Amino acid sequence: MLASSNVGKLLGWTAMALALIGFFLWQIPLGVIAIVLGLIGLTTPEKGLNWTAIAFGAIAMIIGII
Repeated sequence: MLASSNVGKLLGWTAMALALIGFFLWQIPLGVIAIVLGLIGLTTPEKGLNWTAIAFGAIAMIIGII
């Protein structure tokens, strides 16, 4: 159980970092990657962190579209 939580945190924080970088550079590709990593992270106990990463990835994509 502990390893699963650590994997969820790693996926969540990686997705968050990519989404935040995506606000400034390569919005659409980094947004998509952040969303995918967040969705994979939803299979772990770290739901809140991964949902936030998905939301930030979506916002980065919207910034890229605008």
